[in-house]
Amino acid sequence: MNEQTATNIAPTWLRIAIAALVSLAGALLFQALNLPVPWLLGPMLASLIGSNLLRKRLYVWPSPMRNGALILIGYTIGLALTGEALRRMGTQVPYMILMTFLLLLLCAGISFVIGKLSGTDFKTSLLGSVPGGLSQMVVLAEETKGVDLTLVTVNQVMRLLLIIVGIPLMIYSPLLAGQTGEATAVAAAQTIPWSGLFPNMFVYGPLCVGLALLGKKVRFPTAFLLCPAFGTALLQATGFHAPALPHMLTAAAQLALGTYVGTLLKPAQIQNKVRTLSLSLLSGLLLIAGAFGLTVLLTRLQPVTAPTALLSLAPGGMDQMGVIAHSIGADLSIVSGYQLFRTFFIFFAIPSLLRLLFKYTDRRESARKDSMKKTASAEKSGS
Repeated sequence: MNEQTATNIAPTWLRIAIAALVSLAGALLFQALNLPVPWLLGPMLASLIGSNLLRKRLYVWPSPMRNGALILIGYTIGLALTGEALRRMGTQVPYMILMTFLLLLLCAGISFVIGKLSGTDFKTSLLGSVPGGLSQMVVLAEETKGVDLTLVTVNQVMRLLLIIVGIPLMIYSPLLAGQTGEATAVAAAQTIPWSGLFPNMFVYGPLCVGLALLGKKVRFPTAFLLCPAFGTALLQATGFHAPALPHMLTAAAQLALGTYVGTLLKPAQIQNKVRTLSLSLLSGLLLIAGAFGLTVLLTRLQPVTAPTALLSLAPGGMDQMGVIAHSIGADLSIVSGYQLFRTFFIFFAIPSLLRLLFKYTDRRESARKDSMKKTASAEKSGS
């Protein structure tokens, strides 16, 4: 049976249903085993396996579902951005700058080491290590001459997967024992009735969707996440009550996001799998270790808990860290503030800085090659 026939037999709605069932099974399994963040990590692992075994003939997950999940997560972040939370975030700006600088410096150091070990050029290693958005770094890699796009994509996806899996494990590990249990108990104690959504959700729902679509049209960074967050925060500041979301909705958003992330990695397309994945794994582990070191530093400088600090500094996506922060009852305003600051800094400043850096390194490399040619020519003339 060829792929076209299989596709005809399995229409799009059926392939989406199969993906949803596989992800739901993963979530329920993680929940039964009492594993951390089951509605995010369970679907992510299940969809990673399912999408590579079943492939697109029987398995697909459309981006609109991921975008819908981001809108819900953005709304949740907006709920946390109260006036008091924004004032607290304002006091953190100097530390946001310091921690972002240290994290990017760490990434540059790791990319240099990984480049030396793998024999990969510095451009490819650096773009694969920068903790920016996956799509943003891939686009920048496409526009940069001499960069291996496949390696950048693999490194970015591996970093994302390691952060999403590794950070919750660290939060629930003995390293942070005694701090997570209390936060989780607080989060679990909140039971939100569906009736509480109405009638105000008739205002917040269209507002969040409309702002997300508008943000995408004007190419606002992470529009489906940030625009609903800002819109919710601003409307809430006027005194218009923003209702909290029931657990089923937040779980569905986590499932949709986890399924999308799990389908990103395609091991069959990777060349030199063992070496590439080993070095990507090493890079991701070094990033996590560095983030933990910065977490210790931040908890010494500011009165924040270790789980909140770790989620604030984790070099993963703001959406995933927001989901985890909400699920364990961490300080979502602090987590969002740090992640948001780094997101905007990387989105607006990093591409220009990297282009300047690459121009400088290209000139140095060109000058080195010219010098080698002149030396070789002089040696030939002398002989």
